Amino acid sequence: MNPQTSPSLTSYLAPRYWPTWLGLALLRLIALLPYPLQTLCGHSIGLIIWLLPIAKKRIIRINLDKCFPQMTAKQRKKLLFQNCLSMGMSLVEIAMSWWSSDRALRKRVRIEGLNHLEDALQQGHGVILLGAHFTTLEIGGRLLRLHKPFYVLQRDQKNLLFDAVMTHSRIRNFQKAIHRNNVKELLKSLKDNMPVWYAPDQHFGGANNVVTPFFNMPAPSNPATSRIASISHAQVVPFFQERLPGLQGYRLQLFPALENYPTQDNEQDTARINHELEKMIRMRPEQYLWAHRRFKGRPGEQNTVYD
Repeated sequence: MNPQTSPSLTSYLAPRYWPTWLGLALLRLIALLPYPLQTLCGHSIGLIIWLLPIAKKRIIRINLDKCFPQMTAKQRKKLLFQNCLSMGMSLVEIAMSWWSSDRALRKRVRIEGLNHLEDALQQGHGVILLGAHFTTLEIGGRLLRLHKPFYVLQRDQKNLLFDAVMTHSRIRNFQKAIHRNNVKELLKSLKDNMPVWYAPDQHFGGANNVVTPFFNMPAPSNPATSRIASISHAQVVPFFQERLPGLQGYRLQLFPALENYPTQDNEQDTARINHELEKMIRMRPEQYLWAHRRFKGRPGEQNTVYD
């Protein structure tokens, strides 16, 4: 196995990157704090997000209205508040994921269902770790890595310095970070019988999208899970991580590999993946990344639900 080369950070010394360097330095300091103080910092950041007029909160509110119509307005407002706290905590968890020691993190996690991943790997075709974009995404991956090596998919970040530091950290912790468009490398990794973490829950506006229900709303969805599983014969194992109340830390859950998947029906397969993702999100809706425009670009709409 040949680890990737980490990107150089010396290219990002221009003044326009100084605010990012400052933010990263603060996160690095937070990573040195005891866990109770880290939690306090995360909730404090979340409270600031809740209090400030941040545009993303409007997207969260719309998504919650559309996905949880059975809730009262008061319940959705409470869920929005909890989601803001989760977003604040996610920044602290990025610091923990990138810079905390394995020893410190092992104290904060319990894992269930690792045998399901081991059983799937016995088939010899790799494993697609099916996940979603939770606010706990970064810490969940780092914690699972303590128990089992696997690779991650990632997309480019708008902030080039943040992107470089993230890639550097992921290569150090996971040995390989595969660009989401690098299908060849993804298939090679599965052929090498490696688990690869894949999160197809966000909006997919490509020409090959499939419109299937997501929280009973038609949503342009990514059908690639079915195609990758069909080509590679990899097992698909749902992976869920959650932040536990108080100072209990985190729980990781791995579920049995999907049976009778994939089929010959790509639309049916995509709908099933959406259903599996929705089940996980309903377990901890306050910890999901609702700030994403999941329902934009639906067919037949001149205006989106976010206009």
